[in-house]
Amino acid sequence: MATVRLVDVIDVLEAAYPPGLAQSWDSVGLVCGDPTEPVESVTIAVDATPQVVASVPDRALLLVHHPLLLRGVDSVAADTAKGALIHSLIRTGRALFTAHTNADSASPGVSDALADALGLQVCDVLSPVPSGPALDKWVVFVPAGNAEAVRSAMFAGGAGQLGDYSQCSWSVSGTGQFLPGDGATPAIGSVGTLEQVAEDRVEMVAPASRRAAVLAGLRAAHPYEEPAFDVVALQTPPGDVGLGRIATLPEPEPLPAFVSRVRRALPATSWGVRASGDPATTVARVAVCGGSGDSLLSEVAASGVQAYVTADLRHHPADEHRRSSDVALIDAAHWATEFPWCNQAAELLRHHFGASLPVTVSDVRTDPWNIEGC
Repeated sequence: MATVRLVDVIDVLEAAYPPGLAQSWDSVGLVCGDPTEPVESVTIAVDATPQVVASVPDRALLLVHHPLLLRGVDSVAADTAKGALIHSLIRTGRALFTAHTNADSASPGVSDALADALGLQVCDVLSPVPSGPALDKWVVFVPAGNAEAVRSAMFAGGAGQLGDYSQCSWSVSGTGQFLPGDGATPAIGSVGTLEQVAEDRVEMVAPASRRAAVLAGLRAAHPYEEPAFDVVALQTPPGDVGLGRIATLPEPEPLPAFVSRVRRALPATSWGVRASGDPATTVARVAVCGGSGDSLLSEVAASGVQAYVTADLRHHPADEHRRSSDVALIDAAHWATEFPWCNQAAELLRHHFGASLPVTVSDVRTDPWNIEGC
């Protein structure tokens, strides 16, 4: 049986859940472990709790959704709660890897797994992220005889790239007009005389991150003392990744029946499943977001759904939503809405490694709420 190295597993995980999709505040990726060493098995859980860590075999990888070290950390001493887990893992050759908000936004990701568990068909992203880097459109007016030099200088600054094509631009000829005033040093014409010049309008796109370099190239190559140009920030179209999903039911059903569907589909917790809405509502189109989802309530209200399934809904955001929207709210335990992702990640690794890498979904319930009221 082929040996699987930790780096081989990381490559698969990062292809499925790209680190670049993680929120800026998040902490994802390898927490401990040597990427060059072999890994004999993988255990998947939502959280790296002591009970979960105790169930992970030696020389295994523990893949979790929630970061163990999310906030600022200046010690992992063995006499601290989290430090003790890190030391325990390292001593026994076990690795820890986190896929958090990058797995939330990936496609398929956490919300796709939630929708699948509920028997829904995903049709769209609730809050998509841009499909590429922020772009500017540059429009430059330049004498026709200097247009090629300006184009070349802007290309050298990073402009004109469209996918696999470079030096992309568009031009049209026209007539430029200007009147040099006192203090001007015109390259063409003279002070006090209205001048008309055959000019090209040159357009191209460039990454917003290259704005300074493109401008420097433009100014260096342009013959005018005061070049005329526009920089327009473009709206990047949404892609197929992002937070939450919009999905449809196989057949419309009353809201109480849909709430029962959610309760049956998710693992039981002391939190249970609670809902807010008009019981007479017929549910056909649903928004879902695994984990805390009240930050997406404005997107939900505008998405044309009849119900929203998520977790950790707070009183005031839920109250404000219900005052202004007819979309019903279904609130489940945070852990329960993210647990289906564990099986998604397990199938991903089983597909890639087969019998070479045993993969187990931990049966330890890591929901922190463990006592039900009587």
